[in-house]
Order: sequence, then C-alpha cells, then structure tokens
Amino acid sequence: MYLVTGATGNVGWELVAALAAEGRPVRALVRTPREIPGAETAVGDLNRPDTLTDALAGVRGMFLLPGYEDLAGTLALAARAGVRRVVLLSGGAAAGGDLGNAVARYMIESEQAVRASGLAWTFLRCGAFMSNALRWRPQLSAGDEVRVPFPTVRTASVDPYDIAAVAARALLDDGHEGAVHAVTGPEPLLPEEQVAVLGRVLGRDLCCVGLTDAEARRDMEAAMPAPYVDAFFSFYADGTLDESQVLPTVEEVTGRAPRTFEQWCRVHAGEFTPPAAE
Repeated sequence: MYLVTGATGNVGWELVAALAAEGRPVRALVRTPREIPGAETAVGDLNRPDTLTDALAGVRGMFLLPGYEDLAGTLALAARAGVRRVVLLSGGAAAGGDLGNAVARYMIESEQAVRASGLAWTFLRCGAFMSNALRWRPQLSAGDEVRVPFPTVRTASVDPYDIAAVAARALLDDGHEGAVHAVTGPEPLLPEEQVAVLGRVLGRDLCCVGLTDAEARRDMEAAMPAPYVDAFFSFYADGTLDESQVLPTVEEVTGRAPRTFEQWCRVHAGEFTPPAAE
C-alpha cells in the first residue's frame, strides 16, 4: 500500500493516478471524507499525527508534503507502522540552507526531520509549478490582461504531472534511496512568454503587464503572511534562488522528456474557461 498525502493537490492528484495506472494499491489522505479516483481514502491531518494511525496501516511507501507542525511525530508513527520508504516534496530553496527565509526554512526543517527518521528517503527539490498559472483565472475571467509579479524572472517551471512521475518511480523502484532529485521543466520562460503561450492555446489575445515591486508586494501581502512575501522577494527580486536552470532529471528518472508549458496549457485549458451562463 502507498499513502499519498496532499492527494487533492496538484502533485498528489497526479501521483494517485500514476500509481493506480500501474495497478498499485493507493490510499489518499484527506482532511474531510471525499472520493479520490483510483484510491481508497483515509481521513487524517498531518498537523495531528494521532489522527494518522488508520491511514498508515499496511503502508510501505509514503509521499509526504513538507511544512507540517510535528513532522517528526508523523515519521515516528510511520516507522512504527512499518513504512519503509518516504518521498518528500521539497524545493530548490532547501539547497541554500537559509533558515532566515520562511519558505526555505520549512523545507529545510522537513528534510532534516526525514533524514533523522531512520526511514529510506528521497527528496524531490522542485522548481516553480506550471500550475501556478491557475492563479491567473480571476484576471482572465475579468478580461485579457494578466498582471504578474517579477516580470523579468525566468523559471523552468515543471508540470506537476512530471513531479508525480518522478515520485512514482522513487516510491516503486530501487536505487532512489538517499537521492535528492532536482526536478525542472524543459524551458526557462518569462511570465510574458507563459502568458503568450496560454493565449495561443485559449485563442485569446492576452496582454501581460509586469507589476512594480511595490505593486507586487501589496498584492502578495493581501494573500499570504508577510514572512512568505519577504521570502519570495528574496528569491526573485534579490536573486537568491535561480529557477531558470533546465535539468535532465525527469528524463533520467522516467525515460521521457518533461512536458512543455504549452502541453500543460492544452491539458488544463478547460480550467481557464468560465462556466456557461444558465
């Protein structure tokens, strides 16, 4: 049995599908009861390890999200339940070791907890997700203008489908124990290039407008805590994190090239289409 935490998220959803497609038994951790195609479900909360006993029963491999309050407690419970292998979703910021950065810190501390657990582990240090483009939906519902922060920063964004494919191989195959897989997409794009690709796929003449740092900070502080805003400004305004590098990890691990942003857009185009008026 394989336990997928974050099963309703972009990566977890794809991982459940990938494991189920190979005929593997999958259990999806959810906070409230719901159906997940291809998996049985277990209700639990990663912030409360005492709720995870049923979810961990019979599990041998676990996909784990970072940043929870008592990850060490969860991992200790997993070890007692017989879990042998953990694949942790992390990020490139963990490599820098900056505990003063709020985003980097929760990834670093999560990696430290997994290393200390005694379980076999694999870390997936991923760059920006292509699915971050879904944040543009409210703007696209209102018009053809997309306002973006950090307009001069290139990122080799990765499709969660490819992250899940790497995670599946790390869970199912030998040879990934103790590995740190840096996972990227195949092309470093500017935000305006991503908007142009999405526009072509949607058949819309979209316009990308770069925000000033002051405008970006104002918008971001309305959506997330200030320490996280500071972290992203450190990454992208100060340049402490370079997510433009293209790495061969997806192809090396899965045997196929990672999806392009255009491929991601074509798969998810329907998510940008407003529902028809009744």
